[in-house]
Amino acid sequence: MKTALLYTLFAVVAIATNLGVQAAVTAVTPAAAGFWLALAAGTGAGLVVKYLLDKHHIFRADHLVRASEIGRSFLLYALTGVLTTAVFWGFQIGFHLAMPAWPGAKYLGALTGLTIGYVAKYQLDKRHAFAARPSRIPSPSQP
Repeated sequence: MKTALLYTLFAVVAIATNLGVQAAVTAVTPAAAGFWLALAAGTGAGLVVKYLLDKHHIFRADHLVRASEIGRSFLLYALTGVLTTAVFWGFQIGFHLAMPAWPGAKYLGALTGLTIGYVAKYQLDKRHAFAARPSRIPSPSQP
């Protein structure tokens, strides 16, 4: 139960980071490019924050110590995020297009898509991004 609560808390932190960065970029970017630039910047910021929180506090991936292992883990984490990001972007873009007169629509869509995506992402990350890899060095009892 503790893990579920922490994961939920970290998802909220990552969502707040994502939407905060989107709002900041939107505020300083011309309208034509602002939506897309904000979407990409928010996604990147949320990805990094959530990876670090998940790595250290959810999956306790202390076995990832070498730069190559951490890089591989982050790559797998980002790849598992492709599907969930498609869900998130689909909702955000859909809400934005469906209700263009309401500036908050894109954020409601983002919140909906991110919530759905994080539920699926936990299982993907557990199985792929943070799974303990068996040692490649044979034990003395193995030939």
